[in-house]
Amino acid sequence: DTSTIYVSTMTSAAEALPGPSITTNNAPANLDDPANVRRWLQENHPKQLALLEKFQIDLRLGRILSSTTPSGGDEAGSNIGSNSSTHQKYQYGKERRLVTSHTVELLRSIIGPTRWKTAAQLLTLLRGLANELHDVGGYREPAIGNMVRRVMFIVRDEADNFPSGGGGGGDVESKNMEKIDELSAQVSTKLRVSPSSTSAPGRGKELSLASMLWAHPQHVTMKHSRQQSGEGISDMRIRSDSFGSTDSGAVNVTSSNSFGCDTAATQIYPPHYYMQWDKLRENVMEAIEEVRGELKDLHKNINDQATQHIHNGEIILTYAFSSTVEWFLKTAAAKKRNFQVIVCEGAPHFGGHAMAKSLAEAGIDTTVIHDAAIFAIMARVNKVLLPAHAVLANGGLVAPSGCNIVALAAKQNSVPVVAVAGMFKLCPLYPHEGQDTLNDLISPSSVVDYSLMGDPVLSEVEFVNPVHDYITPQLIDLYVTNIGGFQPSYVYRLLAEYYHSDDWD
Repeated sequence: DTSTIYVSTMTSAAEALPGPSITTNNAPANLDDPANVRRWLQENHPKQLALLEKFQIDLRLGRILSSTTPSGGDEAGSNIGSNSSTHQKYQYGKERRLVTSHTVELLRSIIGPTRWKTAAQLLTLLRGLANELHDVGGYREPAIGNMVRRVMFIVRDEADNFPSGGGGGGDVESKNMEKIDELSAQVSTKLRVSPSSTSAPGRGKELSLASMLWAHPQHVTMKHSRQQSGEGISDMRIRSDSFGSTDSGAVNVTSSNSFGCDTAATQIYPPHYYMQWDKLRENVMEAIEEVRGELKDLHKNINDQATQHIHNGEIILTYAFSSTVEWFLKTAAAKKRNFQVIVCEGAPHFGGHAMAKSLAEAGIDTTVIHDAAIFAIMARVNKVLLPAHAVLANGGLVAPSGCNIVALAAKQNSVPVVAVAGMFKLCPLYPHEGQDTLNDLISPSSVVDYSLMGDPVLSEVEFVNPVHDYITPQLIDLYVTNIGGFQPSYVYRLLAEYYHSDDWD
């Protein structure tokens, strides 16, 4: 009958849908694929899975931004009398450092108790967690992905410092080293290119640039299998020498694009990432504690530089509300700097009103202006301070919507533009999408009232209300961060110090 057909159709459609919740594989999950992370946690660590799901729910509902700071992360800036907590209803005034601190705490709570054995398994676990967080809205908060990349860089750094002398037992070490020697022999074999029929006689086999590049450990494909006790490395094959080779040793490796995008079945790691090391967990946890301490002291380190950039008699212009800029200005005022602040109101959210009120209560001479008066007032301004949503790989800045016109007006009047941001906002992403990079569109109700949409003229108008602006690096003169001041041209060096290039995607 009809109901039977409907049920069978829905059942077959559900079986065809991919995803972690629908699976026909009864084999135990292992850490060989980021897609298996949720099932692996469900089978082996249900408490950690509960923590992940709670974080996902809080992130989706926006509870993290209004919650209290996690342990070890008391509010920096409270010593300067900040009242920003009263302005948390304004979206740019929310303490984004809370999200970052909660993310690090979540990673610490999952990495510590779980039973991973090698750096490769831990990296797979982190990549799977990043995909989980991305799918529930983490793409709107780039700091979440940045913290996962930061921890992955820590794991890679510890794995690269793997001591050849031991830590995991003599027998296991010797077996692992023997397999690495076998891999090295295969690499040496694959580095030799078969002479073509047109090659000169007597040349024999020789190296080529392509074969040398593809023989790099990052391009060694591992056949992942569940690691048994005492087995550090599974069977390995070497990627083909050339792109067009049809040799039996050729392996098709698709580029892995993590953090919410399609991923290949396996991720390629160097051979020593599959070796067990007893101190790896301890060293990674210590490094995560250092990251937590860095986040705790983030605003303090930024505020200590306030007197280097704000001087007596200056007129400083800022846009809308930012707790980082607010504490930066208040710290300068607390250190006997006498200056004037001009705050753009930041329509349509008008966060500048809350910013001006908070600064005036701290005794700072503050003036609020309409956004339309930015260009007119810019000739009197000595310096522009802008907040940051993200700092991109090319040195560009993603800031609250409206900041781009401020930067353009400053450029026209040769006024220096300084962006104040913590290093957790450093994002290894290039602005290939222009103004749409890390941007989002929200309801135009704050721009035009719905009751006016009955007008025949307005009904034909398309209202666009973006959340952020992308500012090119040519419009930014300096970034003030918790580790110092840098020009946009130096960002690429910071990326290399904070993230591994394989984890950028």
